[in-house]
Amino acid sequence: MIIMYKVYINFILFVFIIVFGSSCVSTKKTTYFNNAQEASYTPSILDSSFIVIQKNDILSIVITSLNPEASAIFNTVNTSTTNYTSTGTYQSIGGYLVNSEGFIELPILGNIKVAGLTKKGLKEKITNILIEKKLLLEPIVSIRQLNFEITVLGEVGRPSVITVPSEKVSLIKALGLAGDITIYGEKNNVTLIRENNGKRIVTHIDLNSADFLTSPYYYLQPNDVIYVESNKNKVASVSRTRQSLPVIISSLSLLIIALTYFKK
Repeated sequence: MIIMYKVYINFILFVFIIVFGSSCVSTKKTTYFNNAQEASYTPSILDSSFIVIQKNDILSIVITSLNPEASAIFNTVNTSTTNYTSTGTYQSIGGYLVNSEGFIELPILGNIKVAGLTKKGLKEKITNILIEKKLLLEPIVSIRQLNFEITVLGEVGRPSVITVPSEKVSLIKALGLAGDITIYGEKNNVTLIRENNGKRIVTHIDLNSADFLTSPYYYLQPNDVIYVESNKNKVASVSRTRQSLPVIISSLSLLIIALTYFKK
């Protein structure tokens, strides 16, 4: 009797070890920058003024000069558009929406083709028009992108759309704002989808490597999409749990029957 009781106990322990022990995740795969040394790393510098303007962008354009009254007329009309926020609601944004043909309409200056230009290029273009037409003396043009958003999906704490008011955010910060990659996330194969001039560029990034610290993808651009894939451990864990649950239940039932028999 005692021998059979021990057999049942050992069998239950064996089942639990197989189910839960085999789902361990390698420590190296859960940490960032495994091979990073104590050194100085310089990532590729992102100058937001060189980011290319695309269709459906929303721009804030403010024109000033030595004569405030003369420049005020260029800032009287700001079209109101709506922006989807990370909370799932829409908010109104005052700015110039780049239409489907790549144009915006400015007061006095009329339609201006902006898609394909950088913010620096657009600033120079508007400044030159104002000077050539002698509309303002020493004009100053300030341009900001109001819909600088990043989408983070997949195996993160809080998949979300992140608005970046500062127009500068690193991939690591974006992941932090989204609740970080979970223990089941594939850090060595993070997918970055970037749209440039109507083309979608897909890049796979290894966050386990210190090389990422100097990568051109260290800083993100507007409308970038980050997708963190689930690793094999999660898939295997879910599969093992579903397959092993009936075995565990049956084993517990047998153990209860055995204990009831021995008590008698």
